[in-house]
Amino acid sequence: MRAAGTVHSGYVISTIDPRLYGSFIEHLGRAVYTGIYEPDHPTADRNGMRQDVIDLVRELDVPIVRYPGGNFVSAYDWEDGIGPRDQRPVRLDLAWHSSESNQVGIHEFADWAEAAGTEMMLAVNLGSRGLDAARAFLEYVNHPGGSYWSDLRRKNGREMPWGVKMWCLGNEMDGPWQIGQKTADEYGRIAFETAKAMRAFDKSIELVVCGSSSPKMPTYPAWEATVLDYTYDSIDYISLHMYFDNHAGNTADYLAQNARLDDYIGTIAGVIAYTKAKKRSKKNVYISFDEWNVWYHSREADKQVLEGREGWPHAAALLEDIYNFEDVLQVGCILNTFIRRSDIVKVGCLAQLVNVIAPIMTVAGGPAWRQTTFFPYLYASHYGRGNALQLSLDCPGYSTDFAEDVPYLDVSAVETEKDGALTFFIVNRHQEQAIEFELALQGFGERKVIMDKVIEGHGLRDVNGPEKEAVAPREGTGARASDGRLNVTLAPLSYRMIRLGS
Repeated sequence: MRAAGTVHSGYVISTIDPRLYGSFIEHLGRAVYTGIYEPDHPTADRNGMRQDVIDLVRELDVPIVRYPGGNFVSAYDWEDGIGPRDQRPVRLDLAWHSSESNQVGIHEFADWAEAAGTEMMLAVNLGSRGLDAARAFLEYVNHPGGSYWSDLRRKNGREMPWGVKMWCLGNEMDGPWQIGQKTADEYGRIAFETAKAMRAFDKSIELVVCGSSSPKMPTYPAWEATVLDYTYDSIDYISLHMYFDNHAGNTADYLAQNARLDDYIGTIAGVIAYTKAKKRSKKNVYISFDEWNVWYHSREADKQVLEGREGWPHAAALLEDIYNFEDVLQVGCILNTFIRRSDIVKVGCLAQLVNVIAPIMTVAGGPAWRQTTFFPYLYASHYGRGNALQLSLDCPGYSTDFAEDVPYLDVSAVETEKDGALTFFIVNRHQEQAIEFELALQGFGERKVIMDKVIEGHGLRDVNGPEKEAVAPREGTGARASDGRLNVTLAPLSYRMIRLGS
């Protein structure tokens, strides 16, 4: 099978915001406790944080991490996580039917973020609480001193403010599972008033308003239209969330699901444009896709645990999907979609970062290890920063119940910011045939292959574990760049990253 394409140096989609490759840590399952925090672990630093996990987060070069939720935030009192640890209250977390020790709060998470080389993206509780708690939290985190909350922060050991720029106004407030669920009008009003109060403190912060929790929600996309009607000129981003599954066991349909993602983004981009025109606004609002991932492997087990649970356990194992080779291809396609939509999607958060549907897993008291999906995330984070390029593609395809003419090749192109290299991220979705791909390079001058990584040849259900990371990249072979063309043969069911330099 053959495919052809063209990429031109002058056809730029957008400059990619590095925060497109962010992630998320919620007080859920083992994400925090025995995930990032385990004071008795052999690698624990002076703050009780696992250094082996910090090293893997640094390897990924995660630019921003959303915290502390997620569903957890909608009944969370941020004040519980400050002050002497031995005086912090234990609370019952209604979102995940768990016991929360509050041994990790804003101070500990901020220290971890600094050690991990990432920025914080904080969420405020608009479920059980509201404007007053949000403005107090902002003052505690960002005000230098001389006020009640800032002086309390200093008393608690942090002299200088953290200067957090991104703030989420609640989480999934359209969801019936959410503590404090609201209608679009109810949420639009409280989000507007909270944004107004937070901007009265600091006009330069960036605010994220809640969009639909999923395109399957019955209120989608009217929810976005109503919420943006209230908040458009007061916020900077609207959040979208989407998870991907293969319960049906149909690989072809599974690997085409990023077509649904693309439609979701396109629809909300249209709602944003409509609202901007309706309000005669000069302001641009973008999408923060601050929850996305594959999530289905652990669902049945989690259901049984949550329904059969007695008591309120602390940091029980929940949402611990073990990803396989098939999921590598899916994550590659999702990241390609975000790159191609980087004109409107500026922020992305892989949900989550450690243990809970995560690329990094830990064993309590033991090793940390890389899931299969660690690698496409790694390559996009490192080499997907710069200018996203428009790419025309002529490739055979197939149809599903929800999408027609899905090309067997899923490709994105980035002219990398730091070294000017041209990077291609390519997934071959065909289950049986290799594809001979010829790509015309226009306006780039002479290029040569400087890096070629491939993940291929594994069984779809092959996984990694603490003993062995069996599904991992290796050096690709056979890619050639000459006379303004890239030629490469792409194995069936393969993920490949090829970089061309001068």
